[in-house]
Amino acid sequence: MKALRFSRSLPRFAAARVAGSLTPGGGARVGPLTLVEAPEPELPGPGWARVHPLLAGICGSDLATLGGRSSRYFEPIVSFPFVPGHEVVGTTEDGARVVLEPVLGCIARGIEPPCAACAAGDSGRCHHLSIGHLKPGLQTGYCADTGGGWSTALVAHESQLHRVPEPLCDEAAVMVEPAACAVHGVLRAAVPEGALVVVLGAGTLGLCVTAALRRFALPGTVVVGAKHPDQQAEARRLGADVAVAPPEVRRAVRRTARCLEVGERLAGGADAVIDCVGRGESLAEALAITRPGGRVTLVGMPGPERIDLAPLWQREIELVGAYAYGSENPRGPGGVPGDARGPGGVPRDARGPGGVPRDDRRRRVRTFDLAFDLVADAGLGRLVSARYPLERYREAIQHASTAGSRGAVKIVFEPSGGMGVSPKMPGGKGVSPR
Repeated sequence: MKALRFSRSLPRFAAARVAGSLTPGGGARVGPLTLVEAPEPELPGPGWARVHPLLAGICGSDLATLGGRSSRYFEPIVSFPFVPGHEVVGTTEDGARVVLEPVLGCIARGIEPPCAACAAGDSGRCHHLSIGHLKPGLQTGYCADTGGGWSTALVAHESQLHRVPEPLCDEAAVMVEPAACAVHGVLRAAVPEGALVVVLGAGTLGLCVTAALRRFALPGTVVVGAKHPDQQAEARRLGADVAVAPPEVRRAVRRTARCLEVGERLAGGADAVIDCVGRGESLAEALAITRPGGRVTLVGMPGPERIDLAPLWQREIELVGAYAYGSENPRGPGGVPGDARGPGGVPRDARGPGGVPRDDRRRRVRTFDLAFDLVADAGLGRLVSARYPLERYREAIQHASTAGSRGAVKIVFEPSGGMGVSPKMPGGKGVSPR
């Protein structure tokens, strides 16, 4: 098979960090990512299937890894060499079109009994990402045994595969995984009805979060911080009331909340801020514009950052992480109120011994099921801006690294070929014209 393989090489990783700091996407030219011909990964056991990717997205976390900016926190839960790519639509050997749910939790790893998180349906919180019959890997695309989407073949457990409804085109289907991250992030934000909500960042994740806010919450006003005019226009299409450049976000919040500015922060501010950037600067801005007692939800993947946490303490702001997905309990728009949630977002009175929900699984819905609906209803397939063959990976990664400034959003690989830049999908349901 053809594959883009990321090997463990500290000198090349360091070179990628330097090159990436000089030129967006420059790390791909000198780093440890190479195009190879390799044997297809073996099936780890019963219940596994071979998947041939049709499209595979380039994610912000992929760019951070390729640019040498990822945190060393992940080292024990990654195995080398790995093939990146966790946003995948592909076909199984029996011809079924599927979307991959990449988390490699207890079920995929053959661990019995599963940990409390996996038993509750929260596979993104799995306790056992480095054991079982697979090498370490928090997701497909970071595990040496499974392969990844940036190739012509990978292996996946049947629990990771979701059949794609026939009307949904491939461009829409490849958006399901980032949409699932957005859905989970919005439900973790526990947005109060009528709230002032700010979304920082308007790349793929920020735009998906904006769409998810309008479907799974009842905010009063949504303000989006977007660098580029095309991003601002797309944010408004997906439900933002106000879309402004990052330096204007604080003024927009102050006017909407009708509060004063005190030094480098607002006296009041937004009820909820969802940070889809994951940098120290964005988190500092989130703390500066969140009202006392409000909530900041970190959806963008962070790395090592320096930040002053005094406002978090003095203003009693909640800081919540939102990684991946699993299952949700959206009892109507907005899900379960934040003060009704116990660990894992499950209502406190629904948990039995060991923290496992008593009967909650009957009421919970897999995040990917909600994401399929969001992608179709919001027309998220149109966010796929360009497709590249694996052979043009350096060009693809540079395009992804500069997508916003070039009027693009999601850049994907088409491992079986690729046609370069493709037209944006029309608005609507993301239905294939075929």
